[in-house]
Formats: sequence, C-alpha cells, structure tokens
Amino acid sequence: MPETQPTQRKVPIGAIKHIALVAHDNKKRELLEWARFNRELLAQHVLYATGTTGAMLERELKLPLIRLQSGPLGGDQQIGAKIVEGEIDFLIFFWDPLQPLPHDPDVKALLRVAVVWNIPIACNRATADFVISSPLMSAAYERLLPDYESYRLTPIATS
Repeated sequence: MPETQPTQRKVPIGAIKHIALVAHDNKKRELLEWARFNRELLAQHVLYATGTTGAMLERELKLPLIRLQSGPLGGDQQIGAKIVEGEIDFLIFFWDPLQPLPHDPDVKALLRVAVVWNIPIACNRATADFVISSPLMSAAYERLLPDYESYRLTPIATS
C-alpha cells in the first residue's frame, strides 16, 4: 500500500521575526562581525542567543536579547524546544564543521528540529546574508508545515 504524504498547514510568521543566534567558539567573532553589519535589521526583531554568544552580542551591539544557557549546558536544546513551541522563526547557527564538539548530538538534534519544523537555518555568513536581506524578513509569511497529527496518532507496537 503506498504511503500517503502528510497534509500541510500554514503557520503564520509576523513581520517581526524571532531569531535565534548561536555560534561555536571558533565562529563567535564571525557571528559578531555579521551581527554588527546587520545591527539595524536585527534591532527590528526579537533576538535569542545561547550563553557566551548572547553575552558577547549584548555587550557589543547594545541590543536586548533573550539569553539562554550555553550550548553544552543545554542552550541548544532550549532553542530546539522553542522552535517546537513555535517561539523561534529563524535560526542563525554559525557552527564549526572542522572542530569536534563534546555536545555534537545536541547540535545535530537542533538542526534536525529546525528542519522538521521548516524554519530557515543559516549555518554560515553567506546564507545569513541572503536570508536577512530577503524581502520576507520584514514581511508576514506563511510557513508550510506538515501536519504531524497522523504521526502522533500512530499506534505504538507492543510486544
């Protein structure tokens, strides 16, 4: 029997976006430079950041943001939970693919959750530049999201 595709629903995102900013240690300077360059655009949105990245951005940009735990202490998971709850619309995550990370499973889980919930993800400066300069950043948008209700209702096999 062929598997049917889940139906999709539209999830509205307002003109003011909720943006999570995350950077691994080797990428913090790059994220800070990017954020300085885009400060006026970022100031129009609600910002979230993990641990030391958040402290650095607050100090340098003088912008309010919601600070969560450091990534290795659960900050990546906090952002993932906020994505699931619909509180975060866009993830900017400058991660370092060349460095082994002690919390690599958390990083992969965060990226997976962002894809499952169909939010934009920028993992490098070029992508962040393209996304933040999009006309969609300052407009309302309807994000398509698979309706996971049938998945939630799937019976669990018992032995």
